[in-house]
Amino acid sequence: MKLRKPLPSWKLLLGLYPFAAAAVAINLFMLFLMLQAVGVAALTPLNAVLAAIPLGLPATWAAARWVQHLIAEAERTPQ
Repeated sequence: MKLRKPLPSWKLLLGLYPFAAAAVAINLFMLFLMLQAVGVAALTPLNAVLAAIPLGLPATWAAARWVQHLIAEAERTPQ
């Protein structure tokens, strides 16, 4: 039986956004630190946070879809 994929609620999206955006900022900062080994300039923490503002939106959407899937699976009645 295939589970229906419900859309995430706005409350869930708003609750997850700060965490997803922070994770994106940390990952961007660490990526550019590693890219220094091949000659790419480092990204400042402020620039990483500013870049994470729009990039946090798709990360939030993906995390919310995953959480919604887990909730739907937990609410499913066993057969």
